[in-house]
Amino acid sequence: MRIFVAGATGAVGRQLVPLLLDAGHQVTGISRNQAGVEAIRRQGATGLRADAFDRDALRAAVVAAAPDAVIHQLTDLSGADGAATDRLRKDGTRNLVDAAKAAGVGRFVVQSLAWVYEPGEKPADEATPLDFGAEQPRGAMVDGIKAMEDTAASLGTAVSLRFGILYGPGTWYAPGGPVAAALAGDQNARMLAYLKADGSVSSFLHVADAARATVAALDWPSGPVNVVDDEPAPGRDWLPVLSAALGVPAPGPTPGQLDWARGASNDLARSRGWNPLHPTWRDGFAAQGA
Repeated sequence: MRIFVAGATGAVGRQLVPLLLDAGHQVTGISRNQAGVEAIRRQGATGLRADAFDRDALRAAVVAAAPDAVIHQLTDLSGADGAATDRLRKDGTRNLVDAAKAAGVGRFVVQSLAWVYEPGEKPADEATPLDFGAEQPRGAMVDGIKAMEDTAASLGTAVSLRFGILYGPGTWYAPGGPVAAALAGDQNARMLAYLKADGSVSSFLHVADAARATVAALDWPSGPVNVVDDEPAPGRDWLPVLSAALGVPAPGPTPGQLDWARGASNDLARSRGWNPLHPTWRDGFAAQGA
């Protein structure tokens, strides 16, 4: 197939492009800057410069590539700016979907999130409603995810991959990254709400497993799919393991939990043949620097 990858230089995109090439696909990737374009080309794919907010340039790039499928891995996480990320999910996705329609593309795969479900006691599956009406800023994030998935679904076949918290090379959770800095006491580091050793349950996913699921999703039917590891866990369990892997002090346990932090089930993804290389964060955290 001819595959167009938006976000080819991100944490998942860098892992994804070689997998697509190894599978025999022809790959075109885009980046907002020339350095990113050159990085794509060094991997053996066609690199083009385009911005998701430049509607005309994006359309021209997709039409020129004439892809059979478009993969949306666009994120704007480097500045920890929730508003910018929500805009990308809404406006950037609309521009990318419109470009795909102009190119006659009938298959679309988009990176989504697995922690947007309404509160509950068990890990959420794909039939669980999203957390509409949540307080801000969570409410804006949930609305952005809904808008993104709905826009993608306007194409013929659209798979929304609801990823767990990504860790591994290029993520906030990599050795030397923002999470390590925050745990080490850097007050200027991005401190995430779930960096507490409490009862809040999270589901994780190594970026290599995210990339493998994205390749597999090219053959999956439409709809959302949770792509997470096998072990949703509370912060009091996973945070000490992460701290040890990063070589930073582990925070002490704290009471309470976020009511929406319930984790997610990967039963559907596994039923479709996806099997994570890192089934649990217990070994994955230690392996992420390898």
